Amino acid sequence: MRFIKFVKMQAAGNDFIVFDNRKKVIKKNYSKLAQGLCRRNFSIGADGILLIESSTTADFKMIIINSDGSQANMCGNGARCAALFAYANKISGKTMKFETGAGIIKAKVNGFKVRITLTEPKDIKLDMNLRIESREIHVSSVNSGVPHAVILSPNIEQVDIASIGRLIRNHTQFTPEGTNVDFIKVIDEHTIKIRTYERGVEAETYACGTGCVAGAIIAGLKKMVKSPVKLVTSGGEKLNVYFSRSKTENLLIPIYGLQLEGKAEVIFEGNIPHAFPSRQNAGLRR
Repeated sequence: MRFIKFVKMQAAGNDFIVFDNRKKVIKKNYSKLAQGLCRRNFSIGADGILLIESSTTADFKMIIINSDGSQANMCGNGARCAALFAYANKISGKTMKFETGAGIIKAKVNGFKVRITLTEPKDIKLDMNLRIESREIHVSSVNSGVPHAVILSPNIEQVDIASIGRLIRNHTQFTPEGTNVDFIKVIDEHTIKIRTYERGVEAETYACGTGCVAGAIIAGLKKMVKSPVKLVTSGGEKLNVYFSRSKTENLLIPIYGLQLEGKAEVIFEGNIPHAFPSRQNAGLRR
């Protein structure tokens, strides 16, 4: 029986199953593979899978499949895991660039700490009033690689993320794709506490890299924080976001030069049967 090697990695509590797929060992059924492998308690368990593939324009290409089988354009913590994986496996040097669905991402590895430079933010909207059941919620939004809705929440510890997050994620304002949802509490001008309901995982996650960037962008636009910003995540890990502000108050790109930094690490390595991706329900049921 042939086997496919994988590496289980995590960054700020976001965990991923990573495959070196440059030789196209996994040819299809990415969605079923992710659904099968990411089921916690029944399989390896993860927020998603990362496929490292060949690129003609960069050091490699990163494909992200969420635990529900959907494909994501970008994942900040996944990108940091991919960068560490690429360096450890001699796919790239300590500095690199790689393809994502959101565009080219640059990264630099320094020990277990990885800093990535993201694409410029877009689709910025501040202070929308959304009707959620019987009340109005003030929401801002930005695409920091993937779409995010950001809500200022002074009582962030008491927020029912599963309920409110799901309602905002599926709100008509964000159709048809939906959005990730970030609840932030500004502690001081360099510190934010954040909780995220993640699209594709459909639950609160320990951290979301692009969510941390989105939270820093919105708080920065409101002049509540200054770079660098430390984001304290649900899992207790801390991520740093760096940015520059436009001196001319450029409305197209008021904040630019976005970077995300934090630790990433390998948890364990293993192998799955080569036939796993093609089995019914990704091999979960015999």
